[in-house]
Amino acid sequence: MILASQSFFTCIWITLMPHAFAAAEIMKPHQRYCSSVKQTRDSKQETRMRKDDSTKVWPLKYEQLHIEDHDFAMRPGFGGSPVPVGTDVQIESIDSISEINMGFTMTFYLRHYWKDERLSFPSTTKKSMTFGHRLIRKIWVTDIFFHSKRSFTHDMTMENIMLRVQPDGNVLFSLRITVSAMCFIDFSRFPLDTQNCSLELESYAYNEEDLMLYWKHGNKSLNTDQHIFLSQFSIEDFSASSGFIFYSSTGWYNSRLFINFILRRHIFFFTLQTYFPAVLIVILSWVSFWIDRRAAPARVSLGITMMLTMSTIISGMTASMPQLSYITAMDVYLGVSSLFVFLSIIEYAAVNYLTTVEEQKQLRKTGKISGIYNIRAVQAMAFDGCYHDSEIDMNQTSLSLRSEEDSICGKFTGSPSADSAQIKRRKSRGGHGGRVILENNHVIDTYSRILFPIVYIIFNLFYWGVYV
Repeated sequence: MILASQSFFTCIWITLMPHAFAAAEIMKPHQRYCSSVKQTRDSKQETRMRKDDSTKVWPLKYEQLHIEDHDFAMRPGFGGSPVPVGTDVQIESIDSISEINMGFTMTFYLRHYWKDERLSFPSTTKKSMTFGHRLIRKIWVTDIFFHSKRSFTHDMTMENIMLRVQPDGNVLFSLRITVSAMCFIDFSRFPLDTQNCSLELESYAYNEEDLMLYWKHGNKSLNTDQHIFLSQFSIEDFSASSGFIFYSSTGWYNSRLFINFILRRHIFFFTLQTYFPAVLIVILSWVSFWIDRRAAPARVSLGITMMLTMSTIISGMTASMPQLSYITAMDVYLGVSSLFVFLSIIEYAAVNYLTTVEEQKQLRKTGKISGIYNIRAVQAMAFDGCYHDSEIDMNQTSLSLRSEEDSICGKFTGSPSADSAQIKRRKSRGGHGGRVILENNHVIDTYSRILFPIVYIIFNLFYWGVYV
């Protein structure tokens, strides 16, 4: 049975094998055709990718920078004429200006233009090639530095450096920089001042024989954003200039560039915080001229309070200023205002002294005052610091004594005539009150009420005319 089945399968295999070999021979040409079509499609796609993507590592026939073929440690055209390097600046912002540190902080875009034939490349499209910061370390670039305390190139999120190369070798080198530099501020007219600040830049290693740095578009090479705003200053002008500098060890450098700008200080803040309060304090010190000269505590306390307030304003102003060895315009105004307040105190001291001397002379001349009047005069002097006019005080004292006697008598007698007489005397005293106050003013107070305001107004006219 087993032998019969084996012979059966053997007959089937012998019958089908010729047909299978024939089918295989028919499919071989079709497979070779499909494989050749696939290879042709892959080669076309690879060629298209080569044309579209120029970042492959394989060598290109066109648009390739031959960096390895040159020594970029040397400047372009070494041994020949100096390399002209054009410069322009786009100012982004002036971040801060510090009076205490006498400096400013500025952020701007610095662009340099030069030609390096070693970077030229053939191109059919005449398109430039743009690179980031990685290529900067492999080629020659300018070595510009700033006369500053601190500067840095922004690196968020990558270093803010751009290099653009034209097919003919023209190079654009751009970077974003923040610089903190010195500005020698003149405070002689502070806060009515106008400051001139400048930022200097030049080549560190290359003198006039190797490099010539210049503003590419003259004064138009310096551009600013329209939204630049400072809290205390207004920018009046930006200008570009250049100059020469000589170093004893390295020679002449004719490639120093200057970024100049003019700042005018806003006066409104200082008017509200300093000038207006100072004027009010001076005017309040004049109130003492209208206070009775007998009221020593009121006049002295008013003058001292105004003097202490003026000292507080001066201290607050000097705290925000550097320590200077010369006088500013603000010092002049606050100093003169303090002088007026101080003179108002001295004026009362003179009034008090002269009044005391005058009343002592009158007391010596009369010499007929009763003992009770002398006691009351001494008590009044101990209270308010000066003697009193003899006639007025005697009249007032006699009236008060008589009124006391009449009131005592009225209580015992019950007479209505005493009450009516007392009422009449009080009315006569009230009517003479204004005359007594006017007669009690010293002549110095009378002249001070007119002289002090006139002199202060003349000072203000002179001050604002000179400084503004």
